[in-house]
Amino acid sequence: MRRSEKVILGIIAAVLVSVFAIKALLGQYSQGPDPGVPFYSDASEDLNRRGNAIYHEQNCKKCHVLRATRDMTLAVPAPAIDGIGSLRDETWLFTYFSAENPQSILPSRLKPEYRMPSFASLPEDERRTLAKYIASMKVKDWYLEEVKKAEYEKLTGKTYTAGAALTQ
Repeated sequence: MRRSEKVILGIIAAVLVSVFAIKALLGQYSQGPDPGVPFYSDASEDLNRRGNAIYHEQNCKKCHVLRATRDMTLAVPAPAIDGIGSLRDETWLFTYFSAENPQSILPSRLKPEYRMPSFASLPEDERRTLAKYIASMKVKDWYLEEVKKAEYEKLTGKTYTAGAALTQ
């Protein structure tokens, strides 16, 4: 290829990159203002402290994401905790944590070593605190469908369609 051909090819490439960059920027700004972080907690300071302590003592972060933190050395496809309180209430979570076999309440497609462990051996007050803490992890209405989709796909391995329901 001659030098003049290389220059022309370089100009064409630069123009194409510029066009795509401008389109991307215009697309970004045409979507409206950033709605912010969709996740929040309505836990009191005391509940947040006690629940977070149990969450860490039980090593839940080994499999679950909470506030976008997880043990990145493990690739376990467990559902995120953020927003789960908008899908499950405190009573359901307490029953789930108290079950000798949590998969009897919510079946899992994960390998046995990665399935949700039973917390039935924890003292009742710790299970209640953990249930209340996890139930406090909410999601704003505008993002609820995304949380449903993520939970459904993680638990079933199937593609989510609007309105698809999980067991229980």
